[in-house]
Amino acid sequence: MPGFELIGEDERRQVQEVLDSGVLMRYGFDGARNGQWKCRELEQRLAARFGARYAHVCSSGTAALSTALAACGVGAGDEVILPPFTFVADLETVLLAGAVPVFAEIDQTLCLDPQSVQKAITPKTRAVLVVHMCGAMAQIDALEDLCRRHHLTLIEDAAQAAGATFQGRTLGTFGKAGCLSFDYVKTITCGEGGALLSDDEETFRLAQAFTDHGHDHLGADRGADQHPHIGTNYRLSELHAAVGVAQLARLDHILDLQRRHKAILKEGLAALGRLEFRTLPDPAGDSATFLSFLLPTENEARQAAKALAAAGVDGCFYWFDNNWHYHRKWDHIKTLVSPGRLPIDRFGYGTNLTKVALPQSDAIMSRTISMLIKLRWTPEQVRDRLARMKSALA
Repeated sequence: MPGFELIGEDERRQVQEVLDSGVLMRYGFDGARNGQWKCRELEQRLAARFGARYAHVCSSGTAALSTALAACGVGAGDEVILPPFTFVADLETVLLAGAVPVFAEIDQTLCLDPQSVQKAITPKTRAVLVVHMCGAMAQIDALEDLCRRHHLTLIEDAAQAAGATFQGRTLGTFGKAGCLSFDYVKTITCGEGGALLSDDEETFRLAQAFTDHGHDHLGADRGADQHPHIGTNYRLSELHAAVGVAQLARLDHILDLQRRHKAILKEGLAALGRLEFRTLPDPAGDSATFLSFLLPTENEARQAAKALAAAGVDGCFYWFDNNWHYHRKWDHIKTLVSPGRLPIDRFGYGTNLTKVALPQSDAIMSRTISMLIKLRWTPEQVRDRLARMKSALA
């Protein structure tokens, strides 16, 4: 990770095919495009590779999340349960949908704790947004069962876990909708892009219209399309999709590299004894984008982060102090700072986000360090990194 490490001739060839056609937009201009439909091709390949009935590409992973909420009927006043360890986009899309974010604790999977989700359910709960952080899975079977029993919609954010699986089933295909990101630092990249996966025909129908101003896309004449509901512009361009087609073909190779590099590092660090690794409900399904480990105390984790940096071990993240991925630094969201007044503020529904207390999550994240697994490391660089890490952490 990330896919940009491997951009090469295949991506250039795919993009050149679009440029040669002269048609950069995914819809219309049928006669001019010389049979080039890169967005359609990427969608078909995504559905086949990830085992979903439908795939729909969007302009970003954030757009995919917003589309998933809309297509699943989440709107004003609905409560959405989500974790405090995620990218800030999950909170943003919930708030901008007019819905109410409700935090539940994470467990040592670094993802939602099903027991905490159970406690967070109220009569207003509409959906559970589970985020498969740092390349590996939540207890997705337990969360899927919980949502089924309580008649809640399960939505998956698999932005950091492209290609990861649980018991042979791809993450992003357990919920009514699953979301992927193809931004520049994801496992596979389009530069900017994302996708929604679903096995539900109605969800897909709503999603593909919502991302294109409500166009139903039922006819050959774009100008004659009907508009069954409102939407927005979350379309992906043919240029971005062309990069994605080439990158998706690399996914298995990327996963293989990540898993081999991570296995060497994890095995070597396990000998130290004082580290505890994140819980993996299905180790075989880990996409291995990160190696996440916990120190005994917060103080030791902070010292370890400094020692790793001093030893020249780059790509290590102490999430507890991170501006974008953990709730402690999200004051702008908790105080509802927005260019325009948000529904949650105007109509007074929802809880006071400034008073959120998540002691279980804080206890886990304050001790956690995650290291990015890179693709271009040589065997010698992996061994050198391991030696530096063992020295710093010992």
